[in-house]
Amino acid sequence: MVFSALTLGQEVELIWRQRWSLMTFLYLIVRYVGIGYVVMNILFSVPTISMTDTVSLIIIDALNWMADAVNVILGVIMIARLHAMYQQSRKVLIFLVVIFLAIGIANVVMLAITMMQILGEEFVLSGTYLCTFDTTGDFIFLTSTTWILSTVWEVLALCLAVWIAVKHFRELRQYSTRGIIGDCWMVLMKTHVSYFASISGVSWFRISLLSPTFLADSYSMDAQIYYSVAQILQFVGLFVLGPRLILCVREYHAELVANSDTATAMTSIAFQEHVHVSTSSSV
Repeated sequence: MVFSALTLGQEVELIWRQRWSLMTFLYLIVRYVGIGYVVMNILFSVPTISMTDTVSLIIIDALNWMADAVNVILGVIMIARLHAMYQQSRKVLIFLVVIFLAIGIANVVMLAITMMQILGEEFVLSGTYLCTFDTTGDFIFLTSTTWILSTVWEVLALCLAVWIAVKHFRELRQYSTRGIIGDCWMVLMKTHVSYFASISGVSWFRISLLSPTFLADSYSMDAQIYYSVAQILQFVGLFVLGPRLILCVREYHAELVANSDTATAMTSIAFQEHVHVSTSSSV
């Protein structure tokens, strides 16, 4: 929510006032689902807010499905970026779509199964109603598998982005030019790497939380701190760095247009001065 407030002016200028496209809708969905995600997480985490076990289970299901839906949207954004980086190659697009659909469908199925394996129990502590949750069946295996598959997708996307970026930088170095194209690739890679680092950190933390050490005492201080760090990283990756994948490109494009307009104006002034001087000297 702090990020939303800090970048609101930038968002209005680069998103709301620009021509609307598919990326505009995807950005807004990710951005404002993130705000709802934070609000629901706060309501669920504050001990003084009493909730029944049924309401708590509904909130948990909603949070999990919201995160999964945002992951799908970010996957679509990543496919669009890679498709553009590979000069709109049809083979690359088909490859990415097939891999993404396979991983996405598997994750949705496993998430639906894990949601049915969460059990809630209500108890009273110092006059406050609290809920604890227990899992059954293959919850640990399915949850860890979903995070592993998601990490595989992110690694694949990063490797493809790095490979094509290195190829383009070598070509630019060969011709001793960089300019606008090189700067654009740097912008793409910086946001891609930061996004990948955050998502990978979330996956590592989440998988570690499923280890026997944390499961044996999931309500200990160490486990709660570990879980809180994972939650923060997940929010940053999905709802801060995710929208930045679109916002940074538009920001760079806006700066490029502004600089080109300035350069054009300066060139026009210089041209007019040159014509004036030439005319005066001839006369």
